[in-house]
Amino acid sequence: MKDKTFKIEENFLSPFACKSASTVGRLREEPPCPMRTEFQRDRDRIIHCKAFRRLKNKTQVFFSPEGDHYRTRLTHTLTVAQVARSISRALSLNEDLTEAIALGHDLGHTPFGHSGERILNKLNPKGFSHNVQSVRVVDILENDGAGLNLTREVVDGILNHKKDCTPKTLEGMAVNIADRIAYINHDIEDALAGGFITEKDLPKDTVKVLGETSSDRINAMIMSIYRESDGKNFVKMGEEERVATENLRDFLFERVYNDKVFKLQEERAERMISAMYAYFKDNTDKLPAFYLKELAALDIDTVLCDYISGMSDGYAVKTFTDLFIPEKWELR
Repeated sequence: MKDKTFKIEENFLSPFACKSASTVGRLREEPPCPMRTEFQRDRDRIIHCKAFRRLKNKTQVFFSPEGDHYRTRLTHTLTVAQVARSISRALSLNEDLTEAIALGHDLGHTPFGHSGERILNKLNPKGFSHNVQSVRVVDILENDGAGLNLTREVVDGILNHKKDCTPKTLEGMAVNIADRIAYINHDIEDALAGGFITEKDLPKDTVKVLGETSSDRINAMIMSIYRESDGKNFVKMGEEERVATENLRDFLFERVYNDKVFKLQEERAERMISAMYAYFKDNTDKLPAFYLKELAALDIDTVLCDYISGMSDGYAVKTFTDLFIPEKWELR
């Protein structure tokens, strides 16, 4: 079955695609699977890992929103995977590799969205970035310290999924651009649902280029990538759509991400994370056993970032409550 996949890829994928048979391999060699390619195995490992499951309880933009339809870090990840696969299919790239990168790209993300990331970056003298942490998750932290031992192509895509990074594969480039397409459009939908903006607030020149609805905009962006990149050794949008996309992103920062409501929530998250960081730095014996074991070989700031970034929003609130909020009691 795997050989059949190899033949399909060789016959139908772009000459610039990363073929499964050409992977550079893993850090630690493993016996091959008779049914799945190495990229398919990576996808399965990511889906079944604990860090992936925790994404369902991590903030995308809205902290603890009331309502069932706001995005979480998990639904964001699934949207990125869908958009990236659509791009890969249009450009005849390797969808298995693309999907594995997309599903793993945010495994190292903090609780409370990018607010948590900024806070840890400020607290850790060496800095903190969620894409680098995602690589720590798949290479080291998962499986009780054994990691997932993913192929290097998947790890490269995970590391380089941020806007200012350049992945080595076109599949990684597809995820890089799909990440922006996904969050720009679903964050607009969530902001509309939350009453932070109205459809009339959207920049008119952007609406003219990309469309009025999320579906229209995503379609316009992917079609632009197809027209600009098909048959070429890069993945990018046409200039008109790229500029419109960046304008939408700027609009979100101005009207949503920097809104006073979000800033207040970020201040609360900072107080919470900072207090836990300081407490465990002074009381390392209170860390869970896995992180105490880490501490024997690593500096305390790296260990604290491993621990806190791995928390879901709910677990972070519970840990803070257990540490700092007095328990109720009654006189008898």
